[in-house]
Amino acid sequence: MFPTTNLKSFMLSFLMLSVLFSCKNEPKTATSPTQDKAGTEEVEKQGQAFIDDDGSTPNVLQIAIGSPDHTTLVAAVQAAGLENALVNAGPLMVFAPTNEAFAALPAGTVEDLLKQENKDALANILKYHVTAGNYSKEFLMKFKKLGQANDQNATVEVVGDDVLVGGAKILASVPAGNGIVHVVDKVMLPPTE
Repeated sequence: MFPTTNLKSFMLSFLMLSVLFSCKNEPKTATSPTQDKAGTEEVEKQGQAFIDDDGSTPNVLQIAIGSPDHTTLVAAVQAAGLENALVNAGPLMVFAPTNEAFAALPAGTVEDLLKQENKDALANILKYHVTAGNYSKEFLMKFKKLGQANDQNATVEVVGDDVLVGGAKILASVPAGNGIVHVVDKVMLPPTE
C-alpha cells in the first residue's frame, strides 16, 4: 500500500499533468492588415512564394523575379495572385514572355488585364503559359501539343531549329529547382474555341 502522503503527491501530480495536457492550443487569429504611413493598407503576403531561401536552386518564380527582361510577367503573376502556384514542387515548364513580347500586344491590353476586375482573365492567360513537366527545347520537338495549366492545349511546332509553343518561339531555357523556364518571344493567348 502507498503511504497517504505519497498517494496525495501522486494524485496531485496526476491532476496537474491532466490539466496541462488537456489545455488546447487555440488557433491564432489573423491579424488585420497593417497600415503604412500614408494610411493605405498593406496586404500581408502568405505562402511558400514569400519564404526567403538563399540555399536552394531558384524556382521558376525566383528566376522570373531575378530577370530584368520579365518585369511585366512578374507584375502580371502578382496581379493574378499566382505566386504560390509557381513555387510548388512541380516539375513545371513556364513559357515566359519577355517585356518586349508584352509590349507587342495592342496598346492598353496589359494595363487592362492588370485591373482587379480582370484578374480571372489574366490568370487564365498566365496558366496557358504553364505545363506540367521539365522538358528541354530539344525534347519538346517530339510533341504536337501540350496540356496547359488552364486545361487547354498549346500546339508545338518545329520550324528549322526553332520550337514554337502556342505560336511563341523559345529563345532560351533556364533550369529551375522546380522545373524549367523557357523564355519566349510572344504572349501566348489561349484559344477562344
